[in-house]
Amino acid sequence: MIKIARSPLLWFAVIAIAVAALLPLWVSGYILGILTVAYYYGVFSMAWDLLFGFAGEVNFGPTFLIGLGAYGAALLDNAGLGVPLSMIGGTVAALVGGLMLALPALRMRGPYFGLVTLVAVLILQNVIVIFAHFTGGEIGMTVADVLSIDTNVNYWYALGFMVVCGIILFGLSRSALGLILQASGQDPIEAQALGFNVTKHKLAAFCISAIFSGLTGTMLVFYMGAASVGTIVDISIGVQIIIAAVLGGRRTILGGVIGAIFLILATEFLRPLGQLNTFVVSGVALLVILFFPDGMFGYLLRRGERG
Repeated sequence: MIKIARSPLLWFAVIAIAVAALLPLWVSGYILGILTVAYYYGVFSMAWDLLFGFAGEVNFGPTFLIGLGAYGAALLDNAGLGVPLSMIGGTVAALVGGLMLALPALRMRGPYFGLVTLVAVLILQNVIVIFAHFTGGEIGMTVADVLSIDTNVNYWYALGFMVVCGIILFGLSRSALGLILQASGQDPIEAQALGFNVTKHKLAAFCISAIFSGLTGTMLVFYMGAASVGTIVDISIGVQIIIAAVLGGRRTILGGVIGAIFLILATEFLRPLGQLNTFVVSGVALLVILFFPDGMFGYLLRRGERG
């Protein structure tokens, strides 16, 4: 505990959170809106990193879990259940859907797990379009309730949620479960030889990732006030989440937050460049990944250990 208390990165995180909490006092609602979305994307990336960075399973379809949570909550809210119960229901939908996907997929080896998760996103997109009477199809659907109409309140909701999720996920990654997942991801055969049930622990990691992804999806839909394929389930959103996690630093959990904030802010502020926007942001992300393979947060962690 003393070593943790003396860690410069811990105090940096505390100061960063304090500054972030005070941002509504001096920045515009426009900036707060961008950061609100970035914080939710940060949780998506952290949940994805737990499965990929530690368990070694590449989930190419994180928006499958997010979409189940978001649309599940939206449908329940429009049925009159209210925000709290709808969020619980959406999270349960993501968990159940994740289990139905993971149970057969985790038995596969190589790239097949990733392909199954990618196909799951395409299936969900088609289901949303086919049942357009309930889901709004490609146009999307609005929800009866929102978290708040106040920009500052929505920002603090997102910040607090991200901080709590970060603490829980980071703690899990440093627990016995995280160590077993890391060993299973690096060498599953040796982990099995040591007596660990690799499939069971990877399934646990997928369930945890599903819970956080689904819950965050419900938060996002009640922030935006609507759910649509283009804003929730689109494959490009999943790519952003994956890039953010790798950019921030694989196997760091908290790096996903840094990567997500960088991507969202860079994309928004470079919007005047038009089509060059994506090219510039992608180029910078590629350079960071090539020259800093541990990611931005991973690089800071190494510097801190050396110091």
